[in-house]
Amino acid sequence: MNFVRLSRWMGRRILLGVTAGAIFFLLFPAQAWPWGCEGHQAVAMIAEKHMNAHALEMANKLLQASPIDPTLPRYCPNVGLDLFVDSATWPDDLRKVRPEASPWHYIDIPRNAPRSQSILEESCPAATGCVVSALEQQTVLLRNENTDPRVRADALRFVIHFVGDLHQPLHCVSNNDEGSNCVPVDFFGNSPVERNLEFETYSPNLHAIWDSGIIQRLKGQESVSQWAASLDQQFHAEEDGWEKAGVNIDDWVWESHDLADSVVYAKLPVAIPVEKPLEVKSCADDHHVSTRLFALHEQVGQQYVDAVAPTLEEQVAKGGIRLAMLLNEIWP
Repeated sequence: MNFVRLSRWMGRRILLGVTAGAIFFLLFPAQAWPWGCEGHQAVAMIAEKHMNAHALEMANKLLQASPIDPTLPRYCPNVGLDLFVDSATWPDDLRKVRPEASPWHYIDIPRNAPRSQSILEESCPAATGCVVSALEQQTVLLRNENTDPRVRADALRFVIHFVGDLHQPLHCVSNNDEGSNCVPVDFFGNSPVERNLEFETYSPNLHAIWDSGIIQRLKGQESVSQWAASLDQQFHAEEDGWEKAGVNIDDWVWESHDLADSVVYAKLPVAIPVEKPLEVKSCADDHHVSTRLFALHEQVGQQYVDAVAPTLEEQVAKGGIRLAMLLNEIWP
């Protein structure tokens, strides 16, 4: 893993959130968690409610027998969380320890690309992998009872996390903008500020507010468990249809990719043109893409949040249901 690619991944994972009051952490660079702490934890909590007794028992046995290294610095608070839910954010804490796993959290399918197997394969380089190949590989390790117990427990943690990742639409798309990390936005009056002159990164940015900022506003004063329970109830009528569709990782990825274009970008107040696909390594590439997009003066407020909330909430709920489906298939 070279420094540029690692820097790229770290840029894609900037966690920016908003407090329940008026103090916006979106103005400050921070560590990065796709879906934020709350989003990943909610996916895991919903999954637990839909796992069969055998799957839940086997998952807990694996996690108890090979716990997370207590010396590993953890970003997301784990107070009051069970082992399964706490595992949901563990893969992001590994980025300093296992940088080779950094590209496993996303897939850069060009925006507006038509669904095809060739595009999916081109967007997932064999040399680095992506969320699709990583989820498939870790699922194979998890299924194999002869896998080393520690490796198998880690595989379960990766699976919990990656299913959440691929349901964040901006983890399945690129408009030469690092999954929209290169899209500066004014978020409820907080103007974007350039944080890295070399890589031309700004905060707030579109990816960051989808990871955390919008979730914080939707969740409000609710605890994560309350929010997860609310989402599970909200989409109860749809859950049976999701389950009947079965486990199909490619379908899930393309669904997220399509939502990125039809919702995440489409609902913005200022239209962002589709870029000709190029390989980019930072927001300074593609003729200074972030600086060009900064000039659009994208302002995101309550109207945008209201427009995208149904999609964001459904994706978190789907992530939980589909994670349960996958684990129930492994342990029927």
